[in-house]
Parts: sequence; C-alpha cells; structure tokens
Amino acid sequence: KKEKRIPSVLTKEEIKKLLTTISNKKSKLITTLIYAAGLRVSELVNLKVDDLNFEELIGHVRQGKGKKDRIFNLPENLTKFLKKQVETQKKDNQEYLFSGRNKQLSTRNIQKIVSSAAKKAKIEKSVHPHTLRHSFATHLLENGTDIRFIQELLGHSDLSTTQRYAHVSAEQIKKVKSPLEGL
Repeated sequence: KKEKRIPSVLTKEEIKKLLTTISNKKSKLITTLIYAAGLRVSELVNLKVDDLNFEELIGHVRQGKGKKDRIFNLPENLTKFLKKQVETQKKDNQEYLFSGRNKQLSTRNIQKIVSSAAKKAKIEKSVHPHTLRHSFATHLLENGTDIRFIQELLGHSDLSTTQRYAHVSAEQIKKVKSPLEGL
C-alpha cells in the first residue's frame, strides 16, 4: 500500500501573506474561497452561481469526489465579493461561479494563480491549491474543531483520510502539560 505523505501546510501567517499579495480581485476571491471552504480545485471550477445560498451562508458542492454532495460555510466577510461575482456571472449569462473567456475556468488556471501568488509572497514551500485545503483542515483542527466535523466539511467518507491532518505540531506538543503537573 502506498504510504500517504502528510501534505504540506501553510501557517496562518503564510496564508495571510499569500492572500494579500494577490492584486487581481477574481484571483484573490478564488484563492480565498479555496482556503475558506476547504474546496478541491475540481469542486471550485464546478461551482455554479446557484450553488451559493446567501440567506443561510452556505454553499453546495454537487457531485464532488466520489459523487458526493456536501455543504460548506460561506464566511460573512466574503459574501460581498461573492455576491458581486454572482451578479457579474448572471449578467454575462454564465452558469458557473468562475469562468474564463466564456468557458468554465480550468483547474490549470487555478493552479497557476495559487503557485504564482506563493512565489510572489516568497513562500519557500511548494504551494498548490490542495495546500490551501490541507491548511484549512489543519487550522480548523488547531482551533479545536472536532475531527468528525472536519471530515464532513472535507467530504471524506473515511475518517482515516481526515486523520492525516491530525499530525501534531511541535507547538501543540509544548502546550500539553503532564498529568504530574496537575497533582
């Protein structure tokens, strides 16, 4: 069986740096949404304008990997930009949330956006759109989110897949106190 490597993860500071370096509004929205919702690139390119529900602040991934549907949270601070994107797309009669020259945006386009932003931000790690998804899961875990919720948010059918994110950082280990200290 192929050994699953722990994916590379960006720190919260690196995420901020990455996002602030992107000047193009659409590219910034794409990159931010991948991180904010933990989306796979294929899910992002297949998002349709009707998949966003601004009343409930949720989005729908339809027929994601493994032909599964799931929901994701829309961060309130992104809704203004997402609504603007939806308006633009509807005005141009586009069914997809993001498109390039009258067609669906390609996964390759998004990979280029993310990797060039990482270079510009002088992030030394190898950064791909999936790195943002891994960072999303890791940061949720670090914030104390239950791993089963993260499993749902990522659309993993098997918890062991999600448990790859439970790699423990040295910083987290330092915070753990021995039970002896509590005696």
